[in-house]
Amino acid sequence: MRFNLKFWVLATACLVYLVIILGAYTRLKDAGLGCPDWPGCYGSIIAPTTNVAGIEVEKAWIEMIHRYVAGTLGLLILGITVKLFTLRKHELIAWRWSCLALGLVVFQALLGMWTVTLRLYPIVVMGHLLGGFAIFAVTWLIFLSLQKPKPNIKISKFWRYYAMFALAILILQIALGGWTSANYAALVCKDFPQCQGNYWPTMDWQGAFNFRAVGIFDSPGIPLENAARVTIQMAHRLGALVTTILLSILCFRLIRIRASITKILAMILLCALALQIILGISNVLAGLPLVVSLLHNAMAAFLLILLVTINYLFYNSAYHAKTHTD
Repeated sequence: MRFNLKFWVLATACLVYLVIILGAYTRLKDAGLGCPDWPGCYGSIIAPTTNVAGIEVEKAWIEMIHRYVAGTLGLLILGITVKLFTLRKHELIAWRWSCLALGLVVFQALLGMWTVTLRLYPIVVMGHLLGGFAIFAVTWLIFLSLQKPKPNIKISKFWRYYAMFALAILILQIALGGWTSANYAALVCKDFPQCQGNYWPTMDWQGAFNFRAVGIFDSPGIPLENAARVTIQMAHRLGALVTTILLSILCFRLIRIRASITKILAMILLCALALQIILGISNVLAGLPLVVSLLHNAMAAFLLILLVTINYLFYNSAYHAKTHTD
């Protein structure tokens, strides 16, 4: 029974990963409004099959497939939560994480609805992206909490806090990526490391991050001017630099710990970080190719899970060390 539960939690985490990639694919194909209503599509639970009256069948199906898979994910998380409720005396932590995941799924559904009804309002689009990443992280925490026995790693309090800080910066960088995508600022700079021919172009920081006032197309708010969109792109680049430095330092610290699991995690993290940098630069120089952009989103989610795993190991080791001392 326990093996089956672990399997379904792992399968659910993989499905969340797929939903994140499908969400990125939907945005990149400009299919976020492929269905002008919610939760159905042109008044039906099945997407249309003929291009009539301005209906774009391909975009409608892309959006509906994303919704179908997301709906299946919600049912799986509900089932896991119910199952863990029956095991809560033995798996209390996992059950609490599952309750959080279920709450996030409900809120994510609302964000999906608002994405459509508010016509790709950037703050909602960014929130929808972050919601998917949050569900992925929490689902992965459910899986980690079901693992026994847990590795015992000796790590100082400083490095535990450092890992938490690195995770927070990574989340901020993912949010910047979401804000860049939501405002179509990914291609505002088509050169690298310069932007529009300058290393430090004219920018508008106040306008770029006035979240509620920023709109796109016919959503609420006012579309950004060039200087503000450049600011978002530059902020994302600077964030990438800071994130790379912090994660690289964490990698070298992991290598020095006398535990095989931390060395493995360090090597995976270094490789993933290097690949993500290459993908980010390629996105700019190659003009946002679909496959590269999808991989860039997928690798961001993978980096998040790596940092969540490292923080979980650090916290869990500190908790067990304190328990044995007491």
